[in-house]
Amino acid sequence: MLNLYPDIKPNAVYRLAVASPHELYIEESGNPEGIPILVVHGGPGGGCSDNHRRFFDAERFRIILFDQRGAGRSRPLAELAGNTTADLVADMETIRQFLGVERWMLFGGSWGSTLSLVYAEAYPERVLGLVLRGIFLCRDQDIHWFYQQGASRVYPDYWQAFLEPIPVAERGDLVAAYYRRLTSTDELEQIRAAKAWSVWEGRCATLLPNPGVVAHFEHPHFAIALARIECHYFINGAFLEADQITRNAAALAGIPGIIVHGRYDMVCPLDNALALSAAWPGAELRIIREAGHSATEPAIIDALVHAVEEIAQRVAG
Repeated sequence: MLNLYPDIKPNAVYRLAVASPHELYIEESGNPEGIPILVVHGGPGGGCSDNHRRFFDAERFRIILFDQRGAGRSRPLAELAGNTTADLVADMETIRQFLGVERWMLFGGSWGSTLSLVYAEAYPERVLGLVLRGIFLCRDQDIHWFYQQGASRVYPDYWQAFLEPIPVAERGDLVAAYYRRLTSTDELEQIRAAKAWSVWEGRCATLLPNPGVVAHFEHPHFAIALARIECHYFINGAFLEADQITRNAAALAGIPGIIVHGRYDMVCPLDNALALSAAWPGAELRIIREAGHSATEPAIIDALVHAVEEIAQRVAG
């Protein structure tokens, strides 16, 4: 079973101003002459981590990470103004031009798979290949599953903690109830709601309990950006039309792709990946038996490292 590559440091770090008030954090590592690959993080609002560099052979890849608007090291943190899917797609194209990349591979998981697909459908001529994990189509049914009814029946104990900040009278629409608190002027109310929202996701992300993952999701800096931005996107239907990704999948024809999805993914259930696979027959779906949603799970790491190498070989060929 393959593991992550050794830790590396960035070769270059940039701060790129886009539409006010946003400034993006961008970094490059690995081989400047290698195959360009853009890491598209999850959330939305999750930000990149140092481990994202470690999915790739530093001698063969030009590894590009960026934190999306309001996330991670981008500024201002958790900002919702000017933060839509179309804005993020435009940012990706701006980054490509800023770095002088002609074509690149995209590597995205969860919301990162969503954004990678929307970008690839808009700019197919710029995409060498796609490695996607934990497919999230952002359909109404997908948001309802995780934030209203579905996963709640698999993890009823964790669900009680998620419900705690919300009065019973408001629980008929939990995304709206959380949105009111996450956009409140009361900072204590905001952070309480953010932690409950983020920890719910962290607890459900792995097949086996992982206190390290939960602690990461509970950290206030991470939780406030993840919760505010996710809730902002989900109350707005991710700023996508109904079934937009699968309806536009014909644009992906000719782009090599591998889809990695955990059999027991409770955040983004497997039917997301099956629907994408049916709409994009050129991609290969790999269902990982002993895994949930998180990219930290050993079987997911193994599958992703293999997938990157396979797509890279096809690109080189």
